[in-house]
Amino acid sequence: MVRGRASAPRIGIFEEATHRVVDIPRCAVHHPLVNEVAAAAREAIRATGTRPYADRPHAGALRAIQVVVERPTQTAQVVLVGRGDDPAPLAPLADALAARLGPRLHSLWWNGNPARTNVILGPLWRRWSGPEAVRERIGGADVFFPPGAFGQSHLDLADRLVERVQAQVPNGARLLELYAGCGPIGLGLLARVRRIVFVESAPDAVRGLRLGLAARPAGESGRAEVVAAEAGTAAARIADFDVVVADPPRKGLDPPLLEALAASPPPLFVYAACDLDRFEAQAARLLGGGRLRLASLAAADLFPNTEHVETLARFEAR
Repeated sequence: MVRGRASAPRIGIFEEATHRVVDIPRCAVHHPLVNEVAAAAREAIRATGTRPYADRPHAGALRAIQVVVERPTQTAQVVLVGRGDDPAPLAPLADALAARLGPRLHSLWWNGNPARTNVILGPLWRRWSGPEAVRERIGGADVFFPPGAFGQSHLDLADRLVERVQAQVPNGARLLELYAGCGPIGLGLLARVRRIVFVESAPDAVRGLRLGLAARPAGESGRAEVVAAEAGTAAARIADFDVVVADPPRKGLDPPLLEALAASPPPLFVYAACDLDRFEAQAARLLGGGRLRLASLAAADLFPNTEHVETLARFEAR
């Protein structure tokens, strides 16, 4: 988040339960390139006189900066989040930032978020330069992340979690992947399953998923179907699959899915959960119907130095 004054910008995160930004000149947890982008942004804000955002008067030009590091190239995808609906006020800042980063810049984007809201990214986008998505090798496939799509921040450990999920899917299976995102789990399975249906509702994630499918051999991509819809709409299709994989947001499984899985489960259900309390409640419902048993459970510390873990559960039909 960006606050303060043009002559003394603060770039960091919110203090807990406030909108006061804690300035973090060099974060010990971030990738070093994230710190480099933040330092270059401070210089460029001062040089161009760009006004940081102020919450109470809803004024200023720059609300936030999003940085994603592409591991193979060690370059940064950078998004400047503006308060208005026109990228022009941030164009001088974009030019100054690009000049400072040089070859370390993967791509540069403007995002417009004109509403009074706690949501970081708004609905408006413009690409100033560079490729349309970060490209990562995950689970045996190239996975593409446009700047508006969700991606894990601890990718090295997320890679291992994906591999663990993939290892549980048998060859020749019919697979339904719910909350598929950009496809980091399913894309690498296309070479050995009979069929995959990806279900994802976020437009940016669907765009990344389609880029990933386009990069697969024709014989593999022909086994895939993309359903751009809420995951709950697939509840009636669960019986058509041998394996169901779900990686939902913190709210957990949509209620229709939870009920369908408890009542008529597939032979194998793999659940990756990022909220432990919600997982415990939903696991109790899944097991309460007597049709599923919990075969294995693992935890991954994808959020170092916090209390959060990602929980990976394997449920088998009785």
